[in-house]
Amino acid sequence: MIMNEASKRDDLRKQIAELGPWFHNLRIGGIETAPDHFLGDYPSFKWQRFKHVVPADLSGLSVLDIGCNAGFYSLEMKRRRADRVIAIDTDPHYLRQAEFAAHHAGADIEFRQMSVYDVGEFHEKFDIVLFMGVLYHLRHPLLALDLLHEHVVGDLMLFQCMQRGVKDVFSPDEDYAFSEWKIFERPDYPKLSFVEQRYAGDPTNWFIPNKAATEAMVRSSGFVVLENPEPEVYLLACDERHSALERPPAIARSSGK
Repeated sequence: MIMNEASKRDDLRKQIAELGPWFHNLRIGGIETAPDHFLGDYPSFKWQRFKHVVPADLSGLSVLDIGCNAGFYSLEMKRRRADRVIAIDTDPHYLRQAEFAAHHAGADIEFRQMSVYDVGEFHEKFDIVLFMGVLYHLRHPLLALDLLHEHVVGDLMLFQCMQRGVKDVFSPDEDYAFSEWKIFERPDYPKLSFVEQRYAGDPTNWFIPNKAATEAMVRSSGFVVLENPEPEVYLLACDERHSALERPPAIARSSGK
């Protein structure tokens, strides 16, 4: 018996529900996966604000999407004709959603269950790396940034991190005397807030930086801020002058140096 369109739609809706809950509000066969998301049409509404910094035609380019969740950004990269897209996440629940969405979109995306700390296993650099909404979920955020710079970012990285605190950015002097205390009382000094228990009900929200700390952290790992098109989003480039010999011991050990 051939299913009519109404039956197919009902079946698709059931499959989407069975794969829930969804954090990305995707549109699969015209059905929204998270229509009641507390942030609204997420992440689409954010993407509209900064999509212009990503080349419209990614033909011939490779993309690595780290912490892909249900695959919204991976799908957008394929819509821009990226030649090769690899998407990783540590959560098999999100990977099942992403594979389902990619299948229905007819998008050729390779999915792997792995951590950002394991990116050295790729043994290659990607033209564009997406690192969206992951940093504050990590217990070792600077190590993650170091590993990305060292191992997989070949040219550009699109980066997003939740921020709290003032939006002003203070640039400290290169050094201060040990007796200096007041500088740390400035609200615009680079700061990381540590979440011991939960924030927004999420036990994986570990460190939440202010704007100054976000920018200082990416610079310390060898990235250059090219654009800041949306309050929490940055387009970064590798600073090739940042030699591996200058990097902290953690990255030197992880890269076998």
